[in-house]
Amino acid sequence: MIKTIILDFDGTLGNTKGIILRTMQATLREMNLPERTDEQCAAMIGLPLKQCFTNLYPDHETTVVDDALGEECARIYRRLFDEFNLPGTVPLFPHVVDTIRELHEQGMRLTVASSRSHKTLDNYVSDLGLSPYITYILGVEDVADAKPGPGPVLKTLEDFGLSADECIVVGDTKYDILMAHNAGVKGVGVTYGNGSREELTGAGAEWLIDDFAELVEICKKYEV
Repeated sequence: MIKTIILDFDGTLGNTKGIILRTMQATLREMNLPERTDEQCAAMIGLPLKQCFTNLYPDHETTVVDDALGEECARIYRRLFDEFNLPGTVPLFPHVVDTIRELHEQGMRLTVASSRSHKTLDNYVSDLGLSPYITYILGVEDVADAKPGPGPVLKTLEDFGLSADECIVVGDTKYDILMAHNAGVKGVGVTYGNGSREELTGAGAEWLIDDFAELVEICKKYEV
């Protein structure tokens, strides 16, 4: 029986793709790094921030983005993101609030686990009206083994005394599904976010949903 739902934020609850891509591209320009397409940048969404930039340049024969340069990219990204992140920039996806409210009223514990910073997550959850339903948040700095590692899920299980079969992970990229599976938990892939249906299927997602509201039926079926 599901007791807790661990939710990704970017691409699952909040439509942040536009501001993420804008900030990544601005960071690359400021750092005078070789151009990357929006598609290449989008494929990094879900990873810890430094890793987004180190993984963006895998061919070290032409461009070397090591850990130190990745950290500098992350620092610049955070500054630019704060400049671009004006009120109303990030909307919720359709049916998120109603579905989360319904699941909360059914007794589900709703949490967030993200590669975003804890402070930013707190602000989004509050500003977007989700704080009455989501009171447990894990940012990238809260765990040692971030996505796609199992750290966020394992910490959630430990903090609430849960077994793996009492929890599911919901996310939009393969990193969310891999995080779930690395912790022995099942994963729900949402197809409207940053990852493709093929990517989520390839990662082994147990369910795929095209609308966040479909999560209610999954939870009902899981109880039987």
